[in-house]
Amino acid sequence: MVIHVVQQGETLESIADYYGIPVTRLRVDNGLRENQGLVIGQSIVIAVPEVVYTVKDGDTLTKIAEVFQVSVMQLLQNNPFLADREYIYPGEEIVISYPHRGSVTIHGNTNPNIDSGILRKTLPYLTYLSILNYTATKEGEIITYFDDTQVVEIAKEYGVMPLLLLTTLTIRGEANIGIEYDLLLNSNYQNRYIDNLLVIIKQKGYQGVNISFQYINVSNIYWYNTFFKLISDRLNSEGFYVFITINPNFSNITGEVDFERVDYSILNEYAQNIIFMSYQWATNINPPSPISSIYKMDVFLSYVDTFISPDKIIIGIPTIGYKWELPFLPGFSSINAISFEGAVELAEVHGAVIQFDELSQTPYYIYYENKVQYIVWFIDSRSINALLELVVKYGLHGSGIWNITLYNPQLWLVITSQFDIVKVNMQ
Repeated sequence: MVIHVVQQGETLESIADYYGIPVTRLRVDNGLRENQGLVIGQSIVIAVPEVVYTVKDGDTLTKIAEVFQVSVMQLLQNNPFLADREYIYPGEEIVISYPHRGSVTIHGNTNPNIDSGILRKTLPYLTYLSILNYTATKEGEIITYFDDTQVVEIAKEYGVMPLLLLTTLTIRGEANIGIEYDLLLNSNYQNRYIDNLLVIIKQKGYQGVNISFQYINVSNIYWYNTFFKLISDRLNSEGFYVFITINPNFSNITGEVDFERVDYSILNEYAQNIIFMSYQWATNINPPSPISSIYKMDVFLSYVDTFISPDKIIIGIPTIGYKWELPFLPGFSSINAISFEGAVELAEVHGAVIQFDELSQTPYYIYYENKVQYIVWFIDSRSINALLELVVKYGLHGSGIWNITLYNPQLWLVITSQFDIVKVNMQ
C-alpha cells in the first residue's frame, strides 16, 4: 500500500499509469466521482491486490470464497461495492486478497440513526461497535434516545460485538461533570445504575458495555477505580464484556504535550479493553488546530504503556474535520464541521492547496470566500496510516474510529489492504 500525494499537473489517469493499475480501480478505491478533479496535496491510496479473480457464469461469493479458502467477510472488505448488491456478474473483477502484515482489531462508534446501507458497508471492517444511545443521570437512571434493536442485530450478523456506549454526556455531546461526580460518590446510585444497565443489555442483546469517562484526573482516580471495579465485577459475573473509553484531555497550555499523569493500573486490571479517544462532536468551541495529533498520542502511549498492557489498548481517531473563520475570535468566529470528502471538495472549489502538518500528521489548507479567510483541518489517509503505525509500534490491541456514520473509502482501504481484521464469534 502506497499513499500518493497529488502534485501540480497530475491527473488520476497519469497516477494510474505511473503505478500500473486501472484508473477505474483507483477511482473506486478512493471514492472519487467520474470527472472529479484532483487537488494539489490531496492523498490517493494505491493498493495493489495480491490475488484478483474474474467472475464466471454460475459463480457466487460463497463459491469464490471456498475456492480461494477465504471468508465471505474478507471478500466484502476487499470489494465494498458488493455491500449494495445482491448479485455478482460475469466479467467483474473481485479482489481476493492483499498482502497483509498482521492482524488488528477495529472499534467503531455510531448512533442508532446510521444509514442502514452505510452500516452494512462498514460492518465487515469492524471487530467492535459501540452504540451511542444512552445517558446516565445522577440518580443512576439511564435515558434512552432511539430504538437500537436493529443496529445490534445487524452487527451480530457481521461478526461484530455490539457494545452499549454509556456516558454522562448527552447524545449531542453536552457535558455535565456534576452527574459523573454524583454517581462516583453515591453507592446507592451506582447500584441502581448497574441494575438498570443489566436490564437494558439483556433486553437489547448487547454483548457488553463501553463506559465513557470524560473527567479522570489524579485527584479523582480512586473514585473511578472503585466505581469501575463494581461495574466490572457485576457485568463480568453475568458473562458481559466491559470496555472503558477515556479522554486523554490533551492540553496546549505550555506548548508541550500536556495530559493528566494518571495511574491507570487498576482500570487495566478490570477492563477487557481500554479505548483512548477524544470525541469530536458536530459542535466545537476550540481555536483552529489539528483535529488529531499522532505526535501527542505517541508521547501519551509511551506514558500509559507503563500502566496498561499494550494488547488491551485501542487508540481512536476522529473522522470529522472543521473549518474556522479567521481571524479567530472565541464566541464570534464561525466554526463548522466538515467531512473528509467535503473538505477535499471545498479545496477544489476554491483552488486551495492542501498542506500537511508533519508533527500531527494531519492535512489543512487556507482559502478565501467572499473576502473572508478560513482554515480547514481534517483527517486523510496519511493520518489513518500514521495511527496504524502506532498500533504496530506499541503492539496495541487495535484502532478506533469516531465515528462511522459517514463512509470514507480511503480509511477502510488503508486498513484492509494492510491488515487482517479480527472478527468475533457471536454464538
